Amino acid sequence: MSLETQLSTDIAAAMKARDTVRLSTFRMLKTALTTKSIEKGRALEPAEELQVVSALVKQRRDSIEQFVAGHRPDLAAKEQAEIEVLETLLPPAASDTDIADAVEAAVTETAATSAKDMGRVMKAVMARLAGKTADGRKVNEAVRARLAQG
Repeated sequence: MSLETQLSTDIAAAMKARDTVRLSTFRMLKTALTTKSIEKGRALEPAEELQVVSALVKQRRDSIEQFVAGHRPDLAAKEQAEIEVLETLLPPAASDTDIADAVEAAVTETAATSAKDMGRVMKAVMARLAGKTADGRKVNEAVRARLAQG
C-alpha cells in the first residue's frame, strides 16, 4: 500500500476520532506529497515519499529551535506533536551504535584520513544507513569526531 493510500485511511480515522493534531499533520503531508508528485510529473516512489516525510520532520525540528529561541513553547510543542505523528510513518531510527559502526566501516572503505575526506565518508555512511532514519546532524558529528581521531 502506498503512503498516499495509507494517508487517506489515516485521515478518515483521525476525522472520526476528532484528533485534530493527527488530522492536520496528515493533511499537510498529503499536500506535500501531491506537490512533490506534481513537480516530478509522475507518481512518487516509496523512497521519494519517505524523503518528503523526512524533510517535513527536519523542518519541524528547525522550527522548534526557532520557537524555543523566540520563547514560544506553545508553538514548539505543536511542532513536536507533528514530529511524533510523522515519525510513525518513517522506518526505525538508526541507533548510536548503528551510526558508529557505519562511520567506522565508511572510514575504512574510503581510506579517509582527514577532514578533507568528510564528503566521501558522509556519502558512504548515509548509503550504509539506507532503510533507517538517520539524523544527518548526528552522523556529521560522528564522522567529524572519527576523522579528528586520525
